[in-house]
Amino acid sequence: VIGALGPNGIGKTTLIKMFASELKPDNTKIDFALKISYKPQYLKPQKGKLVKDLFAGGIDKDLFETEIERRLNVKKLFEHRLDELSGGELQKVSIAYNLALESDLMLLDEPSAFIDIEDRLRVADAIKSVVDVKEKIAIVVDHDILFQDYVSDSLIVFSGIPSKHGIASAPLQKKEGMNRFLREMNITFRRDPTTGRPRANKLGSQKDVEQKKKGNYYYQ
Repeated sequence: VIGALGPNGIGKTTLIKMFASELKPDNTKIDFALKISYKPQYLKPQKGKLVKDLFAGGIDKDLFETEIERRLNVKKLFEHRLDELSGGELQKVSIAYNLALESDLMLLDEPSAFIDIEDRLRVADAIKSVVDVKEKIAIVVDHDILFQDYVSDSLIVFSGIPSKHGIASAPLQKKEGMNRFLREMNITFRRDPTTGRPRANKLGSQKDVEQKKKGNYYYQ
């Protein structure tokens, strides 16, 4: 699982749209010769279509039952119309569908949007499980540091000027990638001693100052 981090408007969505053939690059050609599944940032449900109809074909049914459904619990929504689902329900259904599709590369743009904190960890667990079991690759764009911390094995970090130009790094080890991103954001994170989850330090606090002096913006 490769996470993608960077400020808004820096090119993260543009990159995976090019990978998904939703956009054409200006000066190169992208041809992975891979089966690709793509969950866009903004979901547009088909009116009148039932959730169960979405899962009727093209998916790995064994994978859906064993690795996805038991984590995301979307079958309870099968008799509902896609356009009647809440934002969180639609997000989980879309993630489940894209994870279950027969593919080599999964592109997931903002999968944590509209989903509460506990369900975010279940979504991350489902992504990791599918990648491990099927030996797939996933690229995940998301702004939630906790989510990226949990789901990603490595990170691509974007730098540049938002809405003008962005440069993507090569995939970095997670600690190196988090440190690079948080340094650019001027934010430090510590680990909660009880839960182990990352927590943002208050700007200018003793912990914030100490970690910045050590160049350790992301405590692992």
